[in-house]
Amino acid sequence: MYNKGKRDNRRERRDFDRREEEPVVWDPKTRVGQQVKSGQIISVEQIFATGKPIKETEIVDALLPDLEDRVLEIASVQRMTKNNRKQKYRATVVVGDKNGHIGLGVGKDVEAKPAIDTGIRDAKKHIISVNLGCGSQECNCNAPHSLPLRLSAKCGSAHVILKPAPKGVGIVASDTVRAVLELAGVKDIWTYSRGRTRDVYNMSMATYLALGKLYELKNIEAMKKQA
Repeated sequence: MYNKGKRDNRRERRDFDRREEEPVVWDPKTRVGQQVKSGQIISVEQIFATGKPIKETEIVDALLPDLEDRVLEIASVQRMTKNNRKQKYRATVVVGDKNGHIGLGVGKDVEAKPAIDTGIRDAKKHIISVNLGCGSQECNCNAPHSLPLRLSAKCGSAHVILKPAPKGVGIVASDTVRAVLELAGVKDIWTYSRGRTRDVYNMSMATYLALGKLYELKNIEAMKKQA
């Protein structure tokens, strides 16, 4: 009887592992997801042109298969409730393909791994397109190795300024700002930051917002051409 029960437990465990290994078929819930799966939309730029938000991570997985993710910080956060103090992990994650697409997300959970997975999904939903260029007066190569103009943004007490640089300079920035710019595809740039620069979340968000301004300008120019 003991051996029979042991064999049954092993059989159930194998069946459970087999169910976990089976691939999940994507069933789009949004109109954008249905158009991506049917082949009507073949690039994220088409989605950006419509102004519709990306609500399914599978859309980004299908259109940008070369995305890389990087965990910037895993911090312990606490929230006081009526009963006691709740503690969770907050993961700040950045995703990008090093070719003009970048996303930043935050995930929270009672464990670190689920918080990272939630942060990756959140970053994919907030993906933007970065128009790379060569805006430095010291370089006239017209290659997409830097930014076309000077950008700045602020998040909390962190203030980040991005200045185009000529070829060969590299990314002159802190580790947090460098990680965001590298995944965006920027190769040469000067940066200046002030405020509480030790705050990883605010620094990464300020850099993301600065690149987002360039994304907004690109959309405005596209609207003017259509008009």
